[in-house]
Amino acid sequence: MSTLKAFRIFNENGKIASRFVDLKLEDLDPGEVLVKVAYSSVNFKDALAATGAGKIVRRFPCIGGIDLSGTVVESSDPRFRKDDVVLATSYDLGVAHDGGYAEYCRVPADWVVPVPKGLDAFQAMALGTAGFTAALAVERMEHEGLKPANGPVIVTGATGGVGSVAIDILAGAGYHVVALTGKESETDYLKKLGAREVMLRASLELVKIKPLDKATWAGAVDNLGGDVLSWIASTMLVGGTLASIGLAASHEFKTTVMPFILRGVSLLGVDSVNAPMPLRRKVWQRLGSDLKPRFLNEMATTVPFDRLPGVFDKLLKAQMRGRTVVRIGA
Repeated sequence: MSTLKAFRIFNENGKIASRFVDLKLEDLDPGEVLVKVAYSSVNFKDALAATGAGKIVRRFPCIGGIDLSGTVVESSDPRFRKDDVVLATSYDLGVAHDGGYAEYCRVPADWVVPVPKGLDAFQAMALGTAGFTAALAVERMEHEGLKPANGPVIVTGATGGVGSVAIDILAGAGYHVVALTGKESETDYLKKLGAREVMLRASLELVKIKPLDKATWAGAVDNLGGDVLSWIASTMLVGGTLASIGLAASHEFKTTVMPFILRGVSLLGVDSVNAPMPLRRKVWQRLGSDLKPRFLNEMATTVPFDRLPGVFDKLLKAQMRGRTVVRIGA
């Protein structure tokens, strides 16, 4: 192979620019495992990085894409052998180390996860960082005592990648899921994924949020932050678990200590980047078994590699739903 196609992000005189380039294998960042990439995906973080809308990339130039799945071509680490089907998400991929938007990627072995039984390379990227984050939130909430019998679970940012997967896996596990969305037109989609109820954000009174409001939720997966997160905290049931996984609305969070000391609410920060490998493997194994989404095909849109740039702006403007899979070498 003389060249490989890659989507690279540049800093050109202080302005972020991204485009397709031709590279050689020796141009890729170092790592013990060389992967022929079959699929990648598009996360909110990828769109921020590629467009410069967020200060995501820490080293330029850098191949984008925080997710990848594919087949091992060569490995100097005995844990991985030629033709193994593997995935990698987060760490420094697409941020400070060449990522998954390329026909080949060289990855540190400590970042690589075997695609678990129950999933294939496509399904691994239909999940990707968003699906892993959703499942990690469920894993953490259940560790803190969440069970279906405890009461309803609310999911915000419901039509996004994390929200869609969270609704599906929670409903499949027997939870009463309430989807919170700003898109009334997506009600049928959310109910198809398993939401028992759909609430519209416009119905919330967020002008003045009480320190404690009507206790409603046994669990919550929040993608938004800001006033919605503050409202959710005030409406948690005694012993409720609230997983904060995103800041699509705001990075601010204004509340009091009252939900935590008077209702024993647990606020769980969900960090998919730094999850230790034993936990990472456990969550991926659950995604292939008891937490496997039932409707991945309904929530996943597949785009060919050459159409990747057209996705970023739509994602940032909330004009897409579910997950976007990038077909690279499949």
